[in-house]
Amino acid sequence: MAGRFPPESTRTTVRGGHVPVPRPVEAPLDLGLTLGPLRRGPADPTFRVTPDGSVWRASRTPDGAGTLRVRIEAGRPLAEAWGPGGPWLIERLPGLLGADDDPDAFVPRHKLLAVTHRARRGLRLTRTGLVMESLIPSVLEQKVTTDEAYRSWRLLVRKYGEPAPGPAPDGMYVMPDARAWAAIPSWEWHRANVDGKRSATIVRAARVAARMEEAAGMTPSEARKRLELIPGIGPWTSAETIQRSNGAPDEVTTGDLHLPGIVGWALAGDRTADDAAMLELLAPYEGQRHRAARLILLSGRVPPRRAPRMTPGDIRHL
Repeated sequence: MAGRFPPESTRTTVRGGHVPVPRPVEAPLDLGLTLGPLRRGPADPTFRVTPDGSVWRASRTPDGAGTLRVRIEAGRPLAEAWGPGGPWLIERLPGLLGADDDPDAFVPRHKLLAVTHRARRGLRLTRTGLVMESLIPSVLEQKVTTDEAYRSWRLLVRKYGEPAPGPAPDGMYVMPDARAWAAIPSWEWHRANVDGKRSATIVRAARVAARMEEAAGMTPSEARKRLELIPGIGPWTSAETIQRSNGAPDEVTTGDLHLPGIVGWALAGDRTADDAAMLELLAPYEGQRHRAARLILLSGRVPPRRAPRMTPGDIRHL
């Protein structure tokens, strides 16, 4: 099937040794579309795209810090990894590149989705197997502009993380471990423009990080329930996290300021759609609602702007 990985393999280097890397066949793979959701802004210190088309990721794995480089060569994904977490990253490379995803399960029922699905055949839904690296930036994005959240993430990772192992591009860092997140003092959260509610949520999650990471092996619905046991983590944050950590094709984001209007406009010309209207429009795609929403966003069809952009907040000087 398209996007599946056969036993045949290429090879890559991990800390001087060699491990097999399964490769997908038949369908094309677009690294930018597949791994793009893992990037938190153009200056994300944990993610980099180099001029040769390689995607670099610096991750905190259960085995420690690791750097992964993935590129497409002659239609095949090739990967290299460094650091204590390198073998872990290589072992889970197929899931990261969408081996668990089945794009052929999506059946378009609207012209816009049919055209976009056909034009974006290289899209796969990634599965990182890592919860905290998606949960923390998702919490930072609660109720603020993306630029604010990206800046906070960048500042905190650079200050409390560690340089990415191996020959990673300059300026790449691995995010802090759970102990470091929990130990960040209140004034440093303030300097990073993170209010007390969001910082407290991150600290609570970091204190039970092992339990949070277990969610990567659960069904999406059970995983979201696990995350939402933490005060401050609701449906929006759990969906944004599980989409990435578990590769969940049906976990559509609710509670978003813009998404209902975008979906409503694209499928029904209704820019005033709320969550209930959005879910009704996406009902024909049950099992693939997240993919449908992602394709709508990729189509570029958004309602005309009628109001100024949200003004970024800044608590650093309060």
